[in-house]
Amino acid sequence: MPLWSPPPPPPPPSTSPPPYKSAPPPLLCRFSFSRPCSIPLLSDTKRATTKLSFTPRCSPASPSVATNPPVVKKRKRYRKLYPGETEGITEEMRFVAMRLRNVGGRYTHKVKRSGNSSGNGGSDGGSGCEVGDVESGEEEEEEEEEDVQGGLPSDGGESGETWIPSLEGFVKYLVDSKLVFDTVERIVDESSDVAYAYFTKTGLERSEGLSKDLEWLSQKNVEMPEPSNAGISYSKYLEELAEKSAPLFLSHFYNIYFSHIAGGQLIVNQVSQKILEGRHLEFCRWEGDVHESLKGVREKLNMLGEHWSRDEKNKCLREATKSFRYMGQIVRLIIS
Repeated sequence: MPLWSPPPPPPPPSTSPPPYKSAPPPLLCRFSFSRPCSIPLLSDTKRATTKLSFTPRCSPASPSVATNPPVVKKRKRYRKLYPGETEGITEEMRFVAMRLRNVGGRYTHKVKRSGNSSGNGGSDGGSGCEVGDVESGEEEEEEEEEDVQGGLPSDGGESGETWIPSLEGFVKYLVDSKLVFDTVERIVDESSDVAYAYFTKTGLERSEGLSKDLEWLSQKNVEMPEPSNAGISYSKYLEELAEKSAPLFLSHFYNIYFSHIAGGQLIVNQVSQKILEGRHLEFCRWEGDVHESLKGVREKLNMLGEHWSRDEKNKCLREATKSFRYMGQIVRLIIS
């Protein structure tokens, strides 16, 4: 047996195709052609050089995230303006005076109240009260009438009663009026509040003229009575209000002079014609143009009112009504 044998010859090369291999995973990118074209065979060298125009369009690797819905902004609601608000606080108070009406010798006015006031108004001390036809938001409002005594019809009331002034009553009216004007002018002159400094020496002061009228009457042997409860209560109220709030006191300050210039002097002149033989009292005399003096006070008060909140202005409107009520009670002393 031979010790070595040659290795077997290698197998002949196989002519069969290689085994099948799995295709690679698909790409995440797809291609979209801008125009239809056909891919040429590699054997066609002329057509193989044709440039293809395509735009890659890649699919996101992660799923799309849902976006939030658009934010819808709420419409800002603006409150309705008070009558005369664009002109100033004195114009608002003038509308309060216009709302007053004389019914049977008594002034009444309609006030609309609501639980909440709109805008910057607060809920303190009647700030939800709106005068005139102004509404507060969409709150339900109840309309009620507040009686404000005052007025002096020259002919008579609805019941046919004749209003006859008396000298005694007219003197009471002058005495109480002097007490009120003395109080107002003393507060303005002596107060250290900067707001009151604008209203000293306005040319509207009435105390000096009233002193002359009462002195003339005393020389005619007319008895001078003491101030009545109407004048005393109003004087005390003004003193308390001046220490509490300058805007509220200035509301009375303006309306006291305004009411006398607008209607009070007419009543005084009519009474003087009947019981004082037509004497023109110093109470109704001013140096210079009284309407220009009142205009100057109005402008100063409007300037200060620009710095007041809506709540303070609302309270001033309520105080304007109180001023007419107090002064109306004093006027009614003429027929007492």
